[in-house]
Amino acid sequence: MLKNFNGRPSLATVLKASTVAGIAAAVLATGVPLEITRSYAEAVKVQAPAVPSFANVVDAVSPAVVSVRVENRVNPVADNNDGFSFDFNGRGFDDLPDDHPLKRFFRQFGQDPNDQQGHSRRFGQGPNGPGGKGRLRPVAQGSGFFISEDGYIVTNNHVVSDGQAFVAVMNDGTELDAKLIGKDPRTDLAVLKVDGKGKKFTYVNWADDNNVRVGDWVVAVGNPFGLGGTVTAGIVSARGRDIGSGPYDDYLQVDAAVNRGNSGGPTFNLNGEVVGINTAIFSPSGGSVGIAFAIPASTAKDVVADLMKDGQVSRGWLGVQIQPVTKDIAESIGLSEPSGALVVAPQAGSPGDKAGMKAGDVVTALNGETVKDARDLSRRIGAMQPGSKVELSVWRGGKAQSLTVELGTLPADQKDANADDDNQPQQPQAPASERALADLGLTVGPSDDGKGLAITGIDPDSDAADKGIKEGEKITSVNNQEVSSPDDVVKVLNQAKKDGRTRALFQIQSSEGSRFVALPINGQG
Repeated sequence: MLKNFNGRPSLATVLKASTVAGIAAAVLATGVPLEITRSYAEAVKVQAPAVPSFANVVDAVSPAVVSVRVENRVNPVADNNDGFSFDFNGRGFDDLPDDHPLKRFFRQFGQDPNDQQGHSRRFGQGPNGPGGKGRLRPVAQGSGFFISEDGYIVTNNHVVSDGQAFVAVMNDGTELDAKLIGKDPRTDLAVLKVDGKGKKFTYVNWADDNNVRVGDWVVAVGNPFGLGGTVTAGIVSARGRDIGSGPYDDYLQVDAAVNRGNSGGPTFNLNGEVVGINTAIFSPSGGSVGIAFAIPASTAKDVVADLMKDGQVSRGWLGVQIQPVTKDIAESIGLSEPSGALVVAPQAGSPGDKAGMKAGDVVTALNGETVKDARDLSRRIGAMQPGSKVELSVWRGGKAQSLTVELGTLPADQKDANADDDNQPQQPQAPASERALADLGLTVGPSDDGKGLAITGIDPDSDAADKGIKEGEKITSVNNQEVSSPDDVVKVLNQAKKDGRTRALFQIQSSEGSRFVALPINGQG
């Protein structure tokens, strides 16, 4: 027995003894052992707030989404009577050494590698088998969706561009042959058509993407990696993205998991309307990292309607090469802000040329609406019908002017207005008259053709070098005035200084075309 310091039993000993005695008394009184019940905590259960489900949207739209299988004819390099052929860097089986792994493989399975008929039997490849000459074989897979009940399907141009035959696979596994109606490489859109033999297909409508806000929930449905109907969700993370794919870039950026094979598939809002068509992903790894780009419905709607109507898209054409207006360029020409589209060169005989547009003009408004930048002008002109008359506000020589232009039709293979392979500047030899323009970091001299000034030297620490100007290029004008000698340049720069300008606008000609660059005068930034 435990005792305290004065020799008496401790309180713990007394309590322990009384408890044991009580239990013993209870057992003796009842004649049965006492049941001791332990108390346990309940399992964790959290009442989570209600979160919207995408299930209703998916149920409604899935029948309208298809997988697109693209097929092409693969012609064998070598051929034989039964349609079987192999090619190994230009060699057939007969040319392979006896110890080649493939010959050993066929011997292992009791087959002579030179017995072409035996190969056909083993692999089921006769004249009409998979190895038959010119047989259609799958070469790509993508996604698409019905836009009408009579079988029109929207997908990407890059999905179908290399195909000769197309198959639409519905979400229930039904396969339908599809015909290519038309495609538009500039917006990466294409339209297919299936014959449902009177069947009415479930289809979806376009959303008004003007109402799409950054942060809105969206659902992407498609055929990633050829797996079939797959659904992912995310939010719109940005609008108006330019990813450098063309002059009509105006993508919705979406953070849903979009992968290879999703191309051409729709991105829906929670009303089951198409807000965009998945066309590209940002992917250092080849798979989804959560950044995808979709063609907005406002762009796709008009293009798809044109393709369904006559298989092609007619676009308005101005016929001028343009570039963005930077802060430096705006300052050099007296514009209050860096906006609008700077005309680099009008193409001879184009609508813009006929209307009097000149290199150095800045288009600031179209039909009274401000032009944000060069991409904005390209997109809006392209959306207009050929033959339309438009009113352009241009900034020229320090003041605003107005021009009326009747748009032409954009040629299918239109190139830059000044892409002339027969008139490429040659690397000049430094002549005796060469003169250094130290303030600009440039060394210039007469050009071989007598037009402009050849750039024969660049100070690597100069603003000119920072702006990408290189030896071998040519200065054709300064502040929209043609120059043919160093004295011409100095004269224009002196006038710019008198006008209070801190920068001058140089037109630079290279083998890749013409562009404008603003450089500081006397080193002033």
